[in-house]
Amino acid sequence: MSTSQPDASRRPSDDRATPDELLHVAPPEAAPDDLVLASGRDITPSALAWAERKLASEGRAALDKLLP
Repeated sequence: MSTSQPDASRRPSDDRATPDELLHVAPPEAAPDDLVLASGRDITPSALAWAERKLASEGRAALDKLLP
C-alpha cells in the first residue's frame, strides 16, 4: 500500500548537528558594512562611520564579538 509520506530512510536525521566550519563563515577581512549588518543596524552613513571606528580600534575582534 502506498503512502503520501516520504520514505523515513531518505529524511534528514534530527540528531546531526551542523559542523562549526559551516556555521562560522565570516570573511577573514571584515568590512564596515559587515559589522553594521552583524549588529542588526541599517546601513546608513552614521552606522558605517561607527563601524569604521570600531574596526579601526578593535580590528577583526569587533565582528567576532557579534557573531555566534
